Amino acid sequence: MSHRRVLPSIALAATASLALAACGSGGGTSASAGGGSPAGGGKLGVVASFYPLEYLAEQIGGSHVAVTDLTSPGVEPHDLELSPKQVAAVGKAGVVVYLKGLQPAVDDAVAQSGVSHVVEASTLSPLVDHHLDEEGGEDGEEHSHTTGDPHIWLDPTRYATVAKGVGEELAKADPDHAAEYRKNAEALVTRLTALDQEFRTGLEPYKGKEFITSHAAFGYLADRYGITQIAINGVDPESEPSPARLADIQKQAKAHGVSTIFFETLTNPKLATTLAHDLHLKTAVLDPIEGVKDPAKDDYFSVQRQNLKNLEAAFGAAR
Repeated sequence: MSHRRVLPSIALAATASLALAACGSGGGTSASAGGGSPAGGGKLGVVASFYPLEYLAEQIGGSHVAVTDLTSPGVEPHDLELSPKQVAAVGKAGVVVYLKGLQPAVDDAVAQSGVSHVVEASTLSPLVDHHLDEEGGEDGEEHSHTTGDPHIWLDPTRYATVAKGVGEELAKADPDHAAEYRKNAEALVTRLTALDQEFRTGLEPYKGKEFITSHAAFGYLADRYGITQIAINGVDPESEPSPARLADIQKQAKAHGVSTIFFETLTNPKLATTLAHDLHLKTAVLDPIEGVKDPAKDDYFSVQRQNLKNLEAAFGAAR
């Protein structure tokens, strides 16, 4: 997977960290029991690497946490670069929540930080390698969690497992509010269980159906609900498919009566729309929820439910 990033040197990061320590972080005080570092107003400071993990921290932490997302809304997380201030913020955090292997700049910052309370999502839900097979479909094999498909949050049951881990780590970092963190985590798991049932019910009539998407982000969702992902690009959305790959996708689209080419919101849809035009197919959005452009309007649940509607519509319209 390619990543365009500029990681500050350890010396620069250390200098920035010392500068922040000298001026304080939002008026916070020193860490209390459990080693958590409070943010302004006595809240526990949590740093999340990108939207799906920010959402968990906010939903579970509630009013007791101040969450900083290292990836701004609308930014493709694969392309994240960290400023010296962001590297320093990781070192000051009470809890860091990230996914190893998705954003190397974050991996390096966490390794340098010495933070006591860290949630690394793939240790809770081990990654699977969803790679392109000879015929353009997907297969799943267990591999090292540093090299597998990172999009675990698109399977609500895997996301629920990570949610439980976030709740437990917040409870360790801030024991005074442990009961609330665990209660909030359980409430979120209940919602995710209901969402899983919605997907199971909605996609049950379409088991075995194929769908074409712009990059291979939907392997876990496909595995969970018995459908098959055909991806134009691999796990890295910036990769370029070969002419042979495009020809194979065209062949599969015709063979399986695919009605729709799915593209996503944070990457250029040109390739997907061109392919759809060439095949006289429709286009629609299938959002990998790597980020949300307008968090005031949408969240993980609303985007997932729209994904379900779009899949149902595509399968129902298939020839």
